[in-house]
Amino acid sequence: MATFLYRLGRLAFRRRRLFLALWIVVLAAVGVGAANSPGTSTDDFTLPGTQSQKAIDLLEKEFPQASAAGATARVVFEAPKGQKLTSGGNKSVVESLVADLKAAPQVANASDPFTNGQVSKDGTIAFAQVTYKVSKADLSDEASGALNKAADKGEKAGLTVSLGGNAVQEKSASKAAEMIGLVVAAIVLVITFGSLLAAGLPLLTAIIGVVTAVFAITIATAFVDMSSASTTLALMLGLAVAIDYALFIVSRYRSELREGHEQEEAAGRALGTAGSAVVFAGLTVIIALAGLSVIGIKMLTTMGLGAAFAVAVAVVIALTLLPAMLGFAGTRITKGKLTTERLRAQERGEGETMGVRWGRFVTRNPVKMLVGSVLVLGVLAIPALSMRLTLPDDSMAAPGSTQRASYDTLSKGFGEGFNGPLTVVVDARDSKDPKAAAADAYAKVGKLPDVAAARPAVFNEAGDVALIGVVPKSSPSSEDTKDLVNAIRDQSAGLHADTGADLLVTGTTAVNIDVSAKLGEALLPYLAIVVGLALILLLLVFRSILVPVKAALGFLLSIVSTLGVVVAVFQWGWLKDVFGIDEAAPIVSVLPIFMIGVVFGLAMDYEVFLVTRMREEFVHGAEPTEAIVAGFRHGARVVTAAAVIMIAVFAGFLLDDTALIKSIGLGLAAAVLFDAFVVRMTIVPAVMTLLGRRAWSLPARLDRILPNVDVEGEKLRHTLEAQRSQGGPDGDQPEPAEPAPLHQG
Repeated sequence: MATFLYRLGRLAFRRRRLFLALWIVVLAAVGVGAANSPGTSTDDFTLPGTQSQKAIDLLEKEFPQASAAGATARVVFEAPKGQKLTSGGNKSVVESLVADLKAAPQVANASDPFTNGQVSKDGTIAFAQVTYKVSKADLSDEASGALNKAADKGEKAGLTVSLGGNAVQEKSASKAAEMIGLVVAAIVLVITFGSLLAAGLPLLTAIIGVVTAVFAITIATAFVDMSSASTTLALMLGLAVAIDYALFIVSRYRSELREGHEQEEAAGRALGTAGSAVVFAGLTVIIALAGLSVIGIKMLTTMGLGAAFAVAVAVVIALTLLPAMLGFAGTRITKGKLTTERLRAQERGEGETMGVRWGRFVTRNPVKMLVGSVLVLGVLAIPALSMRLTLPDDSMAAPGSTQRASYDTLSKGFGEGFNGPLTVVVDARDSKDPKAAAADAYAKVGKLPDVAAARPAVFNEAGDVALIGVVPKSSPSSEDTKDLVNAIRDQSAGLHADTGADLLVTGTTAVNIDVSAKLGEALLPYLAIVVGLALILLLLVFRSILVPVKAALGFLLSIVSTLGVVVAVFQWGWLKDVFGIDEAAPIVSVLPIFMIGVVFGLAMDYEVFLVTRMREEFVHGAEPTEAIVAGFRHGARVVTAAAVIMIAVFAGFLLDDTALIKSIGLGLAAAVLFDAFVVRMTIVPAVMTLLGRRAWSLPARLDRILPNVDVEGEKLRHTLEAQRSQGGPDGDQPEPAEPAPLHQG
């Protein structure tokens, strides 16, 4: 791989105008495609095989008029202060608005508050439930527009109208997060390189990469249902890794130039060494993210695949466009004037860098540093033991949004349970007396402690399937509501024994509970798969058994401590005002399993970029401790810069109004902080110091079996040195043939 990338780097450098033109064409093509794409994103969340989904499938067959899988909206009306909705004028306005909603495009039904008992006891608040014939993904602009027009009409008439439900379109997220990340990244790059030109190249290629990826994902929405969070997550991850990958390659290119290589040769060597690490690091992120599709949840699949695609584009950009841009920059990229004399001296090899001093400090005190770091991460992980999972609902919407206003108003007028009604399905197709079975079910459900209200059964045309509407006393995301759903389902066995009928519970709240439960069950198996993948990949890269085990254990520490921080902030409410969180709530259920995939990839990034340098020095004959320090000499500054950039990019998304994006931003920022600075730059050198030469040992039989992927470019370096010893000039060396495998261990 290193030889191929060496050739690719030289080719892109030499044919830079062609490579730049090709990327401009690609960017223009996806831009035009995205501008003309009719697709839209969706938040529909279903999971085949769950009871709630089985109930929806049954309702679609037996109650087609109910449109069980269709989008829904709640239109909440509140009378002016001192007035009631039941008065003549206000009542007429509400009835007129409901009539408009019934006649709106794609609407299956809109309930009348005054005939369906949907008016609060004091008469000041009412709501209409709107059900659509199509899912949210297929909802037309005209249908959404009619919903907003009804709200505007009610506001003009003096009422306060708010909208909730999955049919309500959310406002576009603020772009402040991206801008903050870019500004911090620019500052860090300038400090790292001391050159505006060297700092600008990673930013330029990263922007081109993420714009290309986002445009392509927008085009994809015309063909598949994409989660509304897919684009934001692709932007978040794509921007972070694209800057980091370019940072590593540019840093290596400058190093090769300082060693006296010609520009084209330096570009080839940079891609053959740092580029190999970029390919492997990017591959680990892509595999982990794409692996989310095995869970079988469409929303999570599209989020993972979208983010994986953005990472893939970042890798391709770093390997093709970046060396071409290096060709345009030439040697000017090494002439940094925005730096101190001390840093310039360190670049010349004079004096010790801060990374070297830190490396020596850790290797002199390995036990203390290891124990201290593990204790800190262990304490941070404690809150994760009480983690509760849920899916986003309107209670997590941004303060001031119409969704949040709808939720709060409905809670004030009726109780929080009205925001998450349950649909209980009585499947009496095998019952001798369906009506008696439905009456028995209604009586059993109505007696349960957390039921605020239950509506009598409504039968289908055949008279063998019935619906019972149940309103919980508690909020949709509360443990009490979850217990109520389980209690209703527990009644099914007794009902079946008595009448032959079965009970099924569905509705948005029940679907969320089922999906969260399935995600919780999938968490440990997916974690095992990811850790197993880490062990295999690192075994190939480092040709060592202990180094992969150490890396995987460090990854687990990063994960549990990060989840602990997220639980403490979002679920317990610690420092919630600092992070702009309105109120504490359970953790969004997709977050833990999504973070496992992402953090795994990022952890392997730093492991590869830092430890490959250590292995390189050890293979060249350095003592184990000196190899560790040498790894810090070459990699600590770049890894630190990369980590700070990622933290800035991810932390910027705390400004997003969406709870899911906000929690992912905090989680990923904390994960990078812990993994880069505590695990990779403290625990890793401490453990490797204690292991000594055993860290790099590999049984001879396994050494012969394993392929040598040569991530550090060792085989390429041997070939180039052999050619140079034959007298060829550096800039005109023939491209190397693939060398014979070298077994190193």
